[in-house]
Amino acid sequence: MAENKKPFQLDKETLVIIGVACLVFLWTVDRIFSAKGPKEEEPGKPNAERMEIREEPKKVEKANVPLATGKEPIDKIFIQSGCAACHTIPGIVAARGREGPKLELGTNARKRLADPNYQGRANTDWEYVQESILNPGVYIVKGYRDHVMPRWYGQKLSAEALDKIIQYLLKIEEV
Repeated sequence: MAENKKPFQLDKETLVIIGVACLVFLWTVDRIFSAKGPKEEEPGKPNAERMEIREEPKKVEKANVPLATGKEPIDKIFIQSGCAACHTIPGIVAARGREGPKLELGTNARKRLADPNYQGRANTDWEYVQESILNPGVYIVKGYRDHVMPRWYGQKLSAEALDKIIQYLLKIEEV
């Protein structure tokens, strides 16, 4: 008689915990092996280097596999990319993080662009959200610390995943 075995499955909570652990590990490795720390700003050149996005030759290695391709449902993109570990994202059940600000960017993007402390290059809400993901140190939301959000999302998210994230976040209004 053949045994009737169930395939191995993990519940959502276990997957989130594994995802968060992986993100923390990757973030720690990134911090250890990246540049020695934040560069001092030159007077008259606020945040100029932070906006630079460098293209490096890509090899076919695990390191070049994107966190999300953009083909996944939006909740999976936020979980796989690690956003849910640090941010509360309305509509994403697993996103109850407290390390980063609540992502209600349909309202807050324009407020942050109007903030006199904002020194980035974005002119639209879309550009602001994109800049916040790809160059997170350009504007730090009051009450939060710099150098918490990883700086490598530009290399680890596909353009399609990034567009899906931005589209979703801009629909979320502050309650």
